[in-house]
Amino acid sequence: MHWHYFFSFPGMKRTYVYPAILLLLIVVFTLGYCQQQRYVRKVLSENQRLWNENRDLRKSLDQSGAVSQQITNHQELRQRVAGQFIERRAYYRRNWQQFITVTAGDYRTGLLGGIKDLDIIVRNQTEYPLDNVVVSVSYMRNNNEVFKTERYTISNIPEKGTRSIAASNSRKGSKVAVKLISITSQPMNFCWAADKPAPAGNPDPFECVPSAKNVPAPPAQDNQ
Repeated sequence: MHWHYFFSFPGMKRTYVYPAILLLLIVVFTLGYCQQQRYVRKVLSENQRLWNENRDLRKSLDQSGAVSQQITNHQELRQRVAGQFIERRAYYRRNWQQFITVTAGDYRTGLLGGIKDLDIIVRNQTEYPLDNVVVSVSYMRNNNEVFKTERYTISNIPEKGTRSIAASNSRKGSKVAVKLISITSQPMNFCWAADKPAPAGNPDPFECVPSAKNVPAPPAQDNQ
């Protein structure tokens, strides 16, 4: 009995060793998996932090750019001519192309041509309201041939603001081209028309009512 117990003990020992080794391997793999998951979460968290920092940096740069543009515009507005500051309305009149624009909004085109849901948008970035802006809209085919042209008047565009109107639909055409025809602003004393070229020698040619300093002197009379 004693010898049988002695020779059977190693077998029983091996019976317990294998499950122990298996359990140890499971524990090791589980710990490794948990550690890997913690590393993955750490990497994802770090990526999210970097993305947030980049987003905040882009936002800060955009704000800085806007402030810089405002400063530049303010400096331009205060530029000197002949030792005196330019009068604000005169500055906008002379540089109106930088502040008054017209664009076409998004529109739909038909499968075989045609334009629908077209808006004409006028943007006024001056400090004075615009009374009337006349715009031409050309409806064009794919080969840039103009199918028809219409004119629209947009009224009462506020300072530093926009106004839009709906243009008519077209049964033909695949794209449009918009162009300014005339602009009138009594508060800015500004009257411009595409078909009226600026007279030569006038530094402020788009005044509705010319100021005394810009009125040409009458020709000298011959007293002979």
